[in-house]
Amino acid sequence: MTTPSFRRAKWSIAALFCFLGFQYGTWVSRLPALKTRLDLGAGEVGLLLMACGAGAAASFPLVAALMRRLGSRRLSLASALCLIAVLAALPAVPDYPLALLAVCADGVAVGCLNVAMNAQGAALEQTYDRTTMSQLHATFSAGLLAAALLSSGVTTLTASVPAHFALAGALLLLLLAGARPALLTHTEPAGSNDRTPGGRWTPPSATTLLMGCAMAFGTITEGAMNDWSTLYLKDEVEASATVAPLGIAVVSVMMLLARLWADRWRSRFGDGRVVRAGSAVAATGLALALAAGGVIPTLLGFACVGLGAAAVTPCVYVAAAGRGSGALALVAAMGTTGLLAGPGLIGFVAGATNLTLGMTTVAAAALIVTVTAFWIPWADRACASTAGASVPAHENA
Repeated sequence: MTTPSFRRAKWSIAALFCFLGFQYGTWVSRLPALKTRLDLGAGEVGLLLMACGAGAAASFPLVAALMRRLGSRRLSLASALCLIAVLAALPAVPDYPLALLAVCADGVAVGCLNVAMNAQGAALEQTYDRTTMSQLHATFSAGLLAAALLSSGVTTLTASVPAHFALAGALLLLLLAGARPALLTHTEPAGSNDRTPGGRWTPPSATTLLMGCAMAFGTITEGAMNDWSTLYLKDEVEASATVAPLGIAVVSVMMLLARLWADRWRSRFGDGRVVRAGSAVAATGLALALAAGGVIPTLLGFACVGLGAAAVTPCVYVAAAGRGSGALALVAAMGTTGLLAGPGLIGFVAGATNLTLGMTTVAAAALIVTVTAFWIPWADRACASTAGASVPAHENA
């Protein structure tokens, strides 16, 4: 099989990240319509969202087995097709239990695609000796944005969810068709320490658990800002209704911009330094903002979180992929667990004390990532700059 050029392979893998963001953003954007059609309460909608996350977190054993059997290329394509099927089924589910089942299936497919596409990204870096994972993660955010814009446009023309999802499904098929030819075929690194011999399960190593810890607390830092930043600005800082939503915007924009540049930082300073410095910036900036109070200091602190946390999960994914598919699947599952548990943990602390102390747990989570990153064996490689590098003569097959 002919090795694709770096640029072609990169855009194909980026299409997978964009695919996942677009698919998730599409069905989540129509939750109000689904809520109305099935006559759901707020608690039932919350459980629906949790079912998706629970499916992704619980998919770890299946993902590890499928990665060994199919490889990341075939698993990416198969799980993407499943996600399109779920998108087609959601408008037709007749009742709440079947909606829960469909969304849980969506979570399992998300778990599969998440691991497979990050394995593809890690293989791209290894094959071409170039850093690119942070930019790939930026395209996930671009997919979310595109889904929101499409939803807004479609709903101005028609309230039909089936028509919206049919259009989105067609766009996803086109995206997948464009990605398929240049996806990489690769084996796990020869030095993988967490590969399962003979298909038997073995306990994860301490290193893998450290990576999982960094991923879990990194996703708590990322996800908590989306869930609590607006409420914190409104209730604790007493920002106006116009200013309060800017918290999410500041974090999202800074994270997107940082991910577009983070691969250059990784090439120059190494993954370990980028993770340690970034998480320290997030922890310190947010802690100072919480102590100072006021709208401007708070928004600056939120910007520090977006800037500092941007490269954490991409770097941890690369490190976990170097230890094999089992390690990558477990670390991804722990990251999903962090996304699920983080908002609830902050809510528990805020309920017992106040939201300022609740947000302090986000700064503490970022600090834990900083400490954990000192113990993780980051890849010792001299990557070429993202502006240019030699292309290998053959592909790992």
